[in-house]
Formats: sequence, structure tokens, C-alpha cells
Amino acid sequence: MPDLTAELPPRLLRTPEAARFLGISLRTLEKHRTYGTGPVYRKIGGRVVYAVEDLQAWSALGARKSPSDKDAGRVFPARRLTPAERSGR
Repeated sequence: MPDLTAELPPRLLRTPEAARFLGISLRTLEKHRTYGTGPVYRKIGGRVVYAVEDLQAWSALGARKSPSDKDAGRVFPARRLTPAERSGR
């Protein structure tokens, strides 16, 4: 049987729904968008929307097995990044 969901476009969430999905406040998600530290978003007309896959990928950056996990990525706080943070040092 063919997968019918493969033909559907990605599920898009508005900012309040995306914040709820991530478990963060609406304001924090807006700050992430402003500072460029958050998940990928799309502008459709005047609306900001997030694909569920992009939200999952962004949150997966912070996945780790222990506090000392050296291979873990980093989800930055919702603030302006320093040049060193931007370059990954």
C-alpha cells in the first residue's frame, strides 16, 4: 500500500503553535527568530510559519547522552551571539 502522507506538504505551524510544540514561550521563540539562533522559519505573505521537521531538527541539536557529551550540538540561548559563538569556537 502506498504511503499517502508522502504526497502531502510538510505540516506548517504558526508561531504560537510552534512555541507550544517546542515547550518554550512565544516570546522566546520570537527572540530566537530575531537573533538568528532559532529554527528555520518561512514567511508566507505576512505570516511566519515553521515546518514540524525544522522544529524537530533544531531541537535535536541539543540532544545529548550526558552533560559531558562532546559530540552534542548546541542550541544557543535567545540572545545576540558573540563573534566567537557564531564561528563555533
